[in-house]
Amino acid sequence: MPKIVDHDQRRRELVEATLRIIVDQGLAGATMRDIAAESGFANGVIKSYFASKSDLLAATYLFVYEATNRRVELSTAHLRGLAALRAFANEVLPVTPELHDEARVVLSFLAEVAQSPDHARTTRETMAQWRTWIRGWLRQADDDEELAAEIELESAADVLLTYLLGAQTAAIIGGESFDFAGFRRQFDHVIARLSR
Repeated sequence: MPKIVDHDQRRRELVEATLRIIVDQGLAGATMRDIAAESGFANGVIKSYFASKSDLLAATYLFVYEATNRRVELSTAHLRGLAALRAFANEVLPVTPELHDEARVVLSFLAEVAQSPDHARTTRETMAQWRTWIRGWLRQADDDEELAAEIELESAADVLLTYLLGAQTAAIIGGESFDFAGFRRQFDHVIARLSR
């Protein structure tokens, strides 16, 4: 009797192997051969699921993005306004070793985005979701009179999204100024400038 293959599970295993390799070795170490070895499959198996390394990287990015969104939905479920925005930031900012690892995957994918209109579209769609959430929480904060009177919601949403993406980049660059608590302090500063 032929073996039944769970294709969704196999795709997930390949994505998780890619994530581990990027975290351990960086994008340069994420060769198709190494990913196959890490996942325990023959090299040719990857081609059955992903046409290229770029497509596998896109799937890994979406895996991280979706995992982040699940955490955000849980952490913000009973919050609104600035409290929800803080909870969101705590799932995105690289304030733990695990979130730092996720930032490495995101930045590896963004290098691919520069070369692929399809991947650029994927990224725009994911960031549009985050911007919608941020704007909604800012609107709640405004309704609850948490925001300073001069805050313009659309611009503030753009600034917050840009800061979050920039923080991921800064975390990967590292250096003497990098520390997990530092990003929390920075975000506190950003929120303080928005608050009434």
